[in-house]
Amino acid sequence: MIIKKWLKYSANLLKKNKILLYHLESVILLSFILKKSKSWIYGFCEKKINYTKLKILKDLLQRRIKGEPIAYILGFCEFWSLKIYVSPYVLIPRKDTEILVNIILQKINNNTTKILELGTGSGAIAIAIAFEYNFLNIIAIDICKNILNIAKYNAKKLNIYNITFLKSNWFSKLKNKKFDIIFSNPPYISIDKYFFLEKELKFEPFTSLISLKKGTKDLNYIISKSLKYLNNYGWLILEHGYKQGYIIKKMFQIKNFKNINQYTDIQGYNRVICGQKIIN
Repeated sequence: MIIKKWLKYSANLLKKNKILLYHLESVILLSFILKKSKSWIYGFCEKKINYTKLKILKDLLQRRIKGEPIAYILGFCEFWSLKIYVSPYVLIPRKDTEILVNIILQKINNNTTKILELGTGSGAIAIAIAFEYNFLNIIAIDICKNILNIAKYNAKKLNIYNITFLKSNWFSKLKNKKFDIIFSNPPYISIDKYFFLEKELKFEPFTSLISLKKGTKDLNYIISKSLKYLNNYGWLILEHGYKQGYIIKKMFQIKNFKNINQYTDIQGYNRVICGQKIIN
């Protein structure tokens, strides 16, 4: 089968199975298997695809039709213009989370030296920060060794050496350490909403998505404990669910955070909140 015909067949199949970006994903899969650029594929669309590669492509299409995210199929995705390797052990970094990176970068100044990430996953956020500011001392924690191995691999592939990856259940292994910025993109989906999620999300790790108490348990825990680990004038910066803005702001206020600000995602929903520890 030639490239042009396979692209048409693949796009029709993906479209039939309600894959939104059916044509783009067809090109991405073919580019991945042929190890050629998208422009090459369009320029040489009369080239023939050999039998072995057609068989592999068939398997990949079946995985995609079942809802497996294309990032897991490829083994990587792009975040902050960086190539981030992923597996089903970690959440796939999303475009909306780049807002969190932007806010963190805005809070970094000449006095910022130590930063903590709670729940690093693939390491994407910490790596994006370290990529922009290699003078920082960043600690990125997660509870699972397999997750940390992926984060370490990503940092190494991108020549990032100012992140210390630590196995810890939230703050449990940090003892008396203090930070200028603490940030997290913790689980914040409620268990009752899990069953209504799109099928792609159900391929991602349950424990990285779901939190008790209507999705606020982990957020509340981080807000409650962070003051102990923040330097004076330090910032806590969190991503949260698009309907949680009001309740999360109240949690910040109850713990006497100052200069509380909320930031919207590309759809206009409150998505990131920050607050500052100030003790006179």
